Amino acid sequence: MQLTMLGVGSSAGTPMIGCQCATCASTDVRNHRTRCSSVVTLNNGKVLLIDTGPDLRQQALREGVTQVDAVLYTHTHADHLHGIDDLRAFCQKQRCQIPLYGSVDAMRHIADKFAYTLREPGDFWDLPILKVNAVSAPFVLFGQEIVPIPVKHGHSDIYGYRIGSMAYITDVSAISASAMALLQNLDILLLDCLRYAPHYTHINFEQSIALASQINAKATYLIHMTHDLEFSALSAQLPQYVYAGYDGLTLNF
Repeated sequence: MQLTMLGVGSSAGTPMIGCQCATCASTDVRNHRTRCSSVVTLNNGKVLLIDTGPDLRQQALREGVTQVDAVLYTHTHADHLHGIDDLRAFCQKQRCQIPLYGSVDAMRHIADKFAYTLREPGDFWDLPILKVNAVSAPFVLFGQEIVPIPVKHGHSDIYGYRIGSMAYITDVSAISASAMALLQNLDILLLDCLRYAPHYTHINFEQSIALASQINAKATYLIHMTHDLEFSALSAQLPQYVYAGYDGLTLNF
């Protein structure tokens, strides 16, 4: 299977509007971070999108994503959800309804806020044609087991996901022992790393490195980063088998 990091940025993206710090002014494209999302291509060619951030159209054009067969939602904050209208292009191209998966709360939020997208296929494709599916346990999608990983995001309960030997954990402030048990024997871990300073809804650099050590995946990639983390300076501080993610990075697992 293959994963491509569509975006590894935080809610503001990098460069931030109006900022001239070293990261925002950098010419290194690895410091140009769109909002956090990834796409996974299964062995059978089916394509799973993780979250629909507001940069989805730009990300899909940049990475040549022309197919989306399902979307896995970690949670419904704007930087992970508000590109949902861009799923219309995939519905139009594929002439099919796209299923969405996530927690009961996430699916309820989407049904409340984006009710116009929840439709059955018909003669017109002028809107997204989507269907919500609430999940609370491992499920099989296109022949592949998908394991939701319950984690805390401040006071919110959200999901990470495990797909085979890869796990995706964004926007996390705490991971329970039971969730940690689902993160054993990973080849690849994508892990939240907001900034150096502590934050009440995200782990920071120090906490990310500690968690990466505990989980002990063969390779850990840091995601959901603010402009506080400049790519080269951050990379120089990382322990063995921990790497800074960047938009467009593709991994096989």
